[in-house]
Amino acid sequence: MPSDHPPSTLSSSLPPLPQLNAMTLARALFRRRRRTSGARTPRSAFVLEAIDPAWLRRYRQALGFRDQGVPLTFYYLLAQRAQVATMLDPGFPFRLAGIVHAENALRLNATPDPARPLVLSTTVSIAPPSERGAVYATLETVGEQDGQQVLTCRSTYLVVRGQRDAAAQGHGRPQPRETALPLLAGWRLASGSGRAYARVSGDWNPIHLWSWSAHLMGMRRPIIHGMHTLARACAELEDASGRPVIALEARFKAPATLGSELALGADLDSGAFAVRCGERTVAEGRFDLGV
Repeated sequence: MPSDHPPSTLSSSLPPLPQLNAMTLARALFRRRRRTSGARTPRSAFVLEAIDPAWLRRYRQALGFRDQGVPLTFYYLLAQRAQVATMLDPGFPFRLAGIVHAENALRLNATPDPARPLVLSTTVSIAPPSERGAVYATLETVGEQDGQQVLTCRSTYLVVRGQRDAAAQGHGRPQPRETALPLLAGWRLASGSGRAYARVSGDWNPIHLWSWSAHLMGMRRPIIHGMHTLARACAELEDASGRPVIALEARFKAPATLGSELALGADLDSGAFAVRCGERTVAEGRFDLGV
C-alpha cells in the first residue's frame, strides 16, 4: 500500500540501499587492501523506500519471532547493507575478507514506519593499533525518518589481527565460566542453519555455509553468523518477557559451529544475557525491554 506521506527531498536525492548478495561477496573477496596514510574514512547515505513485507516475514519465521512487529535485529540487515557498501568504498583501507565481527549494538529511539522511506547514514572510525598490533574499525549507522533519528546500529570489526588476537577473541579456546545467569532457552544449530540465514540476510560468507567452503577460508568447520545468534537470543528474550527488545548490545567472544547446541542465560530484570556453547561463551551483553 502506498504511503500517504510524500518522500522528503533528502531521501529522494539519495541512492537506493544496495543489495547484499553473491556479487557483493565476490567484490569483498577480491578487493585489495589500500595502503594509505592519513586517508579520510568514507561516509555514506542511502535510502530504503520501504521494508519488503515478504522479506520481513521470512526473517521472522527463520529466527523464531512470534508477533507481527519489526524485530530489532532485523534492522541490522538494513544497516549491514549500508556498512558493507561503505567498506567497499575505495576510501576504506582494509580488505573485507577475513575481518571479524567483534561487537554490535542496536537501539530503537522511535518506531519506524516500515512502509515509508528510511535514510541510513554511515560513518567510519578506525582506532589506533593496540599494543599487539590489532586494529578495529567501528561503523555507526543512523536511521532517520522525516529528519528524526529512529535507530542506530554500531558494528565493530577486527580488521587487522595482532599477535595472538584470535586467541584473545576466544576462538578455539574454552572460556572460564562467568557468573551463571538463569537458563532461559536453548536451540540446536542444524547443518543448514548458515545457508538458511544467508537466504534471509544476503550474507553468503563461505565460512557459514558448507564444510568445503569453510575449509577454503581456513576454518576447520563452518560456523553460524554472529547476528544469527543475537537474533535467536532476541526472539527468546521477547518470548520470555512478553515485551519487545528495543536495545541490544553484544560482544562476540567465540564461534559456534554448525551442529552444536546453544544455551541462552538471561536476567530479565538486570538486562544481562549470555549465549554459551558447552563451556564457551559465544556472545554476551545487555538488552533493554520496551513496553
